Amino acid sequence: MTILGRSIQATASAVLLASLAAAPAVAQTVLTLDEHAIGEIDPAKATDYADSILFYNLYDTLVIPEAGGTEILPHLAESWSIDGTTYTFTLRDDVRFLSGEVMEAEDVVFSLERMIALGQGFSSLFGGVIESVEAPDPQTVAITLSGPYAPFLGSLVRLAVVDKDTVMANLEDGDYGEMGDYGQAFLSTTSAGTGAYSIDSHDPQNLTVMAKNDEYFLGVPEAAPDIVRLQYSIEPATLRALITRGELDIGDQWMAPEIKAAVAATDGVGLGTEAGISSFYLKLNNQRAPLDDVHCRRAFAHAFDYESILELTQITDDIAFGRPAHGPLPLGLLGADEGIPTGRFDLDAARAELDLCQYDAGDFQIQLNWVAGNPIQERIQLMMQLNLGQLGFDTTITTTPWAMFTELASSAERTPHVSPVNFILTTPDPDSMLYTMYHSDAAGTWASVDWVMSDEVDRMIEAGRTETDPEARAQIYRELGQKLVEDQVSIFAYELVGVFPIRDVVHVPALQEAGQTYSVQGMNFMFREMQMQ
Repeated sequence: MTILGRSIQATASAVLLASLAAAPAVAQTVLTLDEHAIGEIDPAKATDYADSILFYNLYDTLVIPEAGGTEILPHLAESWSIDGTTYTFTLRDDVRFLSGEVMEAEDVVFSLERMIALGQGFSSLFGGVIESVEAPDPQTVAITLSGPYAPFLGSLVRLAVVDKDTVMANLEDGDYGEMGDYGQAFLSTTSAGTGAYSIDSHDPQNLTVMAKNDEYFLGVPEAAPDIVRLQYSIEPATLRALITRGELDIGDQWMAPEIKAAVAATDGVGLGTEAGISSFYLKLNNQRAPLDDVHCRRAFAHAFDYESILELTQITDDIAFGRPAHGPLPLGLLGADEGIPTGRFDLDAARAELDLCQYDAGDFQIQLNWVAGNPIQERIQLMMQLNLGQLGFDTTITTTPWAMFTELASSAERTPHVSPVNFILTTPDPDSMLYTMYHSDAAGTWASVDWVMSDEVDRMIEAGRTETDPEARAQIYRELGQKLVEDQVSIFAYELVGVFPIRDVVHVPALQEAGQTYSVQGMNFMFREMQMQ
């Protein structure tokens, strides 16, 4: 090559290197959304909506529900067999934790034992149900139940598999013998799962930042967000401003309807819906006078203006976040009963019930509570205050942050007389709704603030758990629904339809495509299924 040729080549190479150095890096896509605090990232403690969103993105389970259906599908387990009360799962061999270690049967055993030992989150789905859990070999898990337990497979969507070796390497002092704190401190700040996303930073009151896991065993599509920012408890006015300015991509479902309507009218913003898996209740504290008398509870139920409340849920001409309720179960679930009549607002009927009540209305100050950041609950309680006042009750309305409400729920004495609760299915099985809300052993949580404590209700729930024939189970649940309505343990206000403002920079199939909704809270926000535009 001539000197001139070498000079030209050197000059071209220098220009190319300079252009590469000057070229911008490929931008990462960032998804920003919000939910109510607290964001709990320890999967054995997760219970609420924000917790569930984190759960299904940071961790995986043996099985998952079918999108838009009722089947239970393989996930970390590629197959299973059932022999009496023993369930034997064959695990996939291509799943790795964030640590790089292969997921094996010992990790499943450890995760289940840890959840039961901690006794938090959804441990009630397994405590007292599991006789033994073993790992005969690295790819096999054998779980033997103490007896027939029809909801078992569905319950497994709440058993996240954690990395045993990583957790064991990060134990601190605690109350669990050689297990110390069972890794609670460690798993409260980081993740140790197989999930499609991992923790980048975590402040449970303000913000969790997650990053895509490029080694995820199912692969994470390129269109899925690279970074996810889950913010907590943003003020409604701020939410509206953030969405309209393009700084928040998905708003939460608890925004006031007029704010959702205004946001949906903004260019580039639409509404996504999550229907058929949740209901809204006014929980009546059955253990606190005067609501320990069924006639007083029935009077309260007649003082609830169902039709006016449903009008409050209307967002656009076509979309509302409420529809009439027929007892405790949303229609479409096993055992839901369309024959149960919807509630009826009737102050004369309420007065007739009060005449049968052992208490006088004027002897009590009724505490009506609503959760901060949920304006529709405040409006409902204001309407209840007005109607109960016409019956002679003196009422006060208090607002509490969610974390404080969960503390109040731990004892019947501290639980308000009337508490609004949105309950969204936590497994695909109706047992997760009925047991969690109404069984005596599940009392003391935010979901069970009606404190039913009924031996007959307990027996019916347990019968539904042990009956393996689907139609027989459905009949049990229909009769249980009628019993709960007859005893008026709660005010069954309306079926809840989650409505979420969504900017058109992101597509969420589970909320925006017919037949793609998962029947479990949090699963409709699996970020690996979303597409950034």
